[in-house]
Amino acid sequence: MTKGNILSVQALSIQFKQRSVIHDLSFDVDDGDSLAIIGPNGAGKSVLLKALLGLLPYQGEIRWSPGVRLGYVPQKVAADRQMPLRVYDLLAAKADVLKLPRTSIDAVAKMAGLTSEVLSSSIGIISGGQFQKALIAFALLGKPNVLLFDEPTASLDEMAEEKVYELVERLQREQRLTVLLVSHDLGIVYRAANKVLCLSKDKVCFGPPREVLTPATLEAMYSAPPKFFLHRQREEAESSRKAAEHD
Repeated sequence: MTKGNILSVQALSIQFKQRSVIHDLSFDVDDGDSLAIIGPNGAGKSVLLKALLGLLPYQGEIRWSPGVRLGYVPQKVAADRQMPLRVYDLLAAKADVLKLPRTSIDAVAKMAGLTSEVLSSSIGIISGGQFQKALIAFALLGKPNVLLFDEPTASLDEMAEEKVYELVERLQREQRLTVLLVSHDLGIVYRAANKVLCLSKDKVCFGPPREVLTPATLEAMYSAPPKFFLHRQREEAESSRKAAEHD
């Protein structure tokens, strides 16, 4: 692990029942990085996060720098959202386990943009976007310096999705967090990430998004021309046309 590294992964391999999900994967994450992890379904993105959290057996080496405190926002929660449980109760349960003062709940609620009305509401009646913010607030308890997100907007509509991503970007900036984010949204990858890790069955790439996410790479990964690139190319062409007309 070099100076500035917060995470070093070397020759990581993960298998389930003799099936290789991740094979000989190596990459480094620096303090303050925003790393996007992308790839088709079944490529091992969620598996990778769980291994980084120490929740799955693996071969190889995963080294976090001393003093790292991890926060995790899962893709989905198995808990029954119809339980008569308030958002505040959910946060208070973790605060009690960590022996944190109740003021810590107010602090993370403010960071995540949870109003007093939402805090007093049952988790079964709040919107999907509000529930996702509650999970982010839950992850923030204990003052983590690294947040891992597993597709935090997978079940949200476009407007709620944008608000959650704006929150993630703001938290990273204001709290000086290192972020590892699994996402299918290439627009967010370009906007928010300074590094990207591409996982697929036949190809792995790692580096700055604009260097490694070429149309050829994405087509090889997803076995089809990605719509985002076609849309982006049309936008750039339109921008160039308007600039030429203005000149």
